[in-house]
Amino acid sequence: MANSHVFDPAPIIADELTLPRPGVDAVLALLAEGATVPFIARYRKEVTGGLDEVQIRSIEERRTYLLDLDARRQTVLTTIAEQGKLTPELEAKIRACPSKTELEDLYLPYKPKRRTRAMIARERGLEPLAKRIRAQPREGDPLAEAGTFVAADKDVLDSEAALAGARDIIAEELAEEAQIRALTRRFFFETGEMVAKATKQAKAERTKFEQYYDFSEPVAKIPSHRFLALRRGEREQMLKIKVETEAEKLLPRVEVRAHVDAGSPFYQQLKQAAAESYQRLLAPAMENDVRMELKLSADESAVEVFAENLRNLLLAAPMGGKTVLGVDPGLRTGCKCVAVDSTGTYRENTTIFLSQGEDKKARAAVDFLKLFDRHKPDAVAVGNGTGGRETEAFLRKLLAAERPDAACVVVQVSESGASIYSASDIAREEFPELDLTIRGAISIARRLQDPLAELVKLDPKSIGVGQYQHDVHQPLLARKLNEVVESCVNQVGVELNTASAPLLARVAGVGPKLAKKIVEHREGQGAFVSRRALLKVAGLGPKTYEQAAGFLRVREGTHPLDASAVHPERYKLVERIAKDLGEKLERLVGNAALADAIDVARYVGGDVGEPTLRDIIAELRKPGRDPRQSFEPPKFKEGVEELKDLSSGMKLEGIVTNVTHFGAFVDVGVHQDGLVHISQLADRFVKDPHDVVKVGDTLQVRVLEVDLERRRISLTARRDATPPKGDAAPPPSARPSERARSTGSDQRAPRQENFSNNPFVRALKK
Repeated sequence: MANSHVFDPAPIIADELTLPRPGVDAVLALLAEGATVPFIARYRKEVTGGLDEVQIRSIEERRTYLLDLDARRQTVLTTIAEQGKLTPELEAKIRACPSKTELEDLYLPYKPKRRTRAMIARERGLEPLAKRIRAQPREGDPLAEAGTFVAADKDVLDSEAALAGARDIIAEELAEEAQIRALTRRFFFETGEMVAKATKQAKAERTKFEQYYDFSEPVAKIPSHRFLALRRGEREQMLKIKVETEAEKLLPRVEVRAHVDAGSPFYQQLKQAAAESYQRLLAPAMENDVRMELKLSADESAVEVFAENLRNLLLAAPMGGKTVLGVDPGLRTGCKCVAVDSTGTYRENTTIFLSQGEDKKARAAVDFLKLFDRHKPDAVAVGNGTGGRETEAFLRKLLAAERPDAACVVVQVSESGASIYSASDIAREEFPELDLTIRGAISIARRLQDPLAELVKLDPKSIGVGQYQHDVHQPLLARKLNEVVESCVNQVGVELNTASAPLLARVAGVGPKLAKKIVEHREGQGAFVSRRALLKVAGLGPKTYEQAAGFLRVREGTHPLDASAVHPERYKLVERIAKDLGEKLERLVGNAALADAIDVARYVGGDVGEPTLRDIIAELRKPGRDPRQSFEPPKFKEGVEELKDLSSGMKLEGIVTNVTHFGAFVDVGVHQDGLVHISQLADRFVKDPHDVVKVGDTLQVRVLEVDLERRRISLTARRDATPPKGDAAPPPSARPSERARSTGSDQRAPRQENFSNNPFVRALKK
C-alpha cells in the first residue's frame, strides 16, 4: 500500500451517470480549481460539453461520495494490513467495492468490537471444535468430541456447553461473511414487510396515526412519505414498527452458503448455528440496515420535494419596482401597516384596528387612507395569517368606495417565516429601531415586490413548503436547499447597487463575509459604476471576480454590458462583433434586429463555441432579462373568508402552497389549506404531482368535503366525477397543520413507490 495512491473517480462517475468522460473530467478539474456550479454551467459550456447545472451537481455529489469511499477504503486496508491479515484476494475485493455497505461487510470480521459470546467461547478453547463442525466431516460423534473440551476451570461444564460455545463462534463467523450478509440484506429488502402496531398509549386515544395502528406494507414498495410518517409515530411512542420476514424461506439459502452437509454427523450442529446466527445477529443487523436505507431514500425523496417547491416559490413572479403598502394583520394588537418605496426602502408605519368596535374601524379607515394618499401605492400586500382575509376584504371595499380611481391592487401574500425574519439578526441590522411586528410588515411588502430578494434572508426550512422536513437528515436538507437558493439567485441575477448582503451572499463565489464587505464599500464609497469596480472591494480578488461578475448587474453603469449576463471575459468579443457590424456597442446592446444579424460561425474559435455565442446573442436581444413570469394577483372568491363559508360542490380559485408526493395543498382564502389528492389533480392518471402543478400556480378547484371539527378540506381539480383508471378512490380529508405546509400529511397515496432507482437497491440486485 504505497503512499502515492491516487484515486480518480471520473470513470466511475461517467459510467454511473452515463455522461461523456471528457465532460466529467472537465467538471472535476474546474471544481478542484474552486469554480462554482452556476459558473461552470453558465460560462464553461464548451469545456464541459454543455452539461447543465443538474448534471454538474450530480457529478459533484458523486465525487464527494466516491472520495469518502476511497478514504474509508484506505483506512480499512491499512487496519487489516496492520493485523497481518490482508491477503491479495481480500485486498482485491476491498479495492473493487462499489459502495460503503459492501466495504463495511468485508471489514466487519476485522473490525475491533466489544466482547462477544464468540470471543468468550474462543477464550475457553472452543475454536477447534467450531472448526470441526464447520468442516462437516463424514464421520465422528459431536457429543463425544465435545466432551474432550469440558473444563470446569473454563466454565465449560459439559458437552452441551462446549457445543453451544462452538455454535456461538460459528454464528458470529456466518454473520460476518460478506456473501451471507448481502444475501440476507437482499432478502429483507425484497421480501420484508414493514409492520406497525399501536402502542398501549395510542390505543387509549385518537391520534393522527390511527391508520397505522394495524398496518403492513412491503418494504420494497412503501412510499417515502409513509415511511417517514411511521418513523414519526414511533418517535412519538404511538407506534411500534419492525421489519418481518419469512425466515424459513431464507434459512435454507444461508445453510447452502454455510456448506451444511446432511451426510455429516455434525450436520445438526451447523444447521442450528446458522439458525442462531440469523435470529440473534443477522436479522437485527439487517433490519437496522434496511430501515437505514429506507430512511436515506425517504430523506432524499422528501428533500427533492422540498427543493422543487422552494425553487418554484423563489422564482415566483415579482411585482417589481412598485410602491407597496404592507399589512401584517392582527386582531388584539391591530394591523401593522408600512409603506415601502419602489426600491423596497421603508418610509413609515401606522397601526389600524379592525376588530375592536365600529369606532375603531372607522378610525382605521381614516388612518389607512391618510397613509395611502401620502404614498400613492401601486399595491397593498396583506399577510395571509390570522385575520388576513378579513383585512383584505376591508381594505378592498374601502379603496373601492373611497379611492375608486386609484390604480392599486390588494393582494394576499404568504407570511410564512415572516415572524422568524423579524426576530433575526438580519432584520435587527436592517431596522434596529423598529418593532418586530413592523419588520414583519416590511417583509410582507417586499415579498410582493421581489419574492427571491426577500426570501433569501430566511433559513429555507422556515419557509414551510416541504414534506416531513423536520424528520429528514438536516445536513442533507440544508445542503440541498442552499443549492436551490444559490441556483435561483444566479439564474435571475443580482443588482449590485441595491442588493442586500444576504442576497449578494448567494452570488457564485461571494459568500456572507464578502457580501458584507461589498455593502460596506457601497455605503462608504457610493454606488458601483461598473463590474470592474468590484475589484476595489477589500478581499475580492480576480478568482472571485471571475466567478461572480457574470451574475451581477450594474444598470446605467459605464459599460453597457454590465447590465447583462454577458461575462466580462467576453466583452472584447462583443466589442469586436459590434465593430464588424459597423455599430457602436451601446446601440448593439438591446437591439434584437442587430443581434439576429450576427453570424455565429464567424466567431467560433479558441475557447468560444456556439453555446457561448448563442447565450451572448440572447443577452444582446434582451440584456439582463428576468427569467421569472410576469406578476398576476390571485383572486379569491368574494364572501368566502372562513372554513364555515365553504360547502360541497363550491368552485373556487386558489393558490398552490405546497406540493408533496401524495398531492397538492391549495390556499382558497379561508386560513386553512385544502388538499387536492394526487387522484384528484387531473382527468388522467398522475404519477407525480410535480408533473401537474407547482408552488405558486393558480388552480381552479371544487370542494369535495369540509370537516369543520378537524378543520380539513378535500378539493378536486378534476372536471369529471370519476377517477381515471389506475387512481385510488377519492382521498380522506386533508389534515392541514401549520397551514398544511411544513409537515406534509399522513394521508395515504394511491400509488406505491419503489426504491428501484436507489443506488443501494441497484447494488443489491447485481
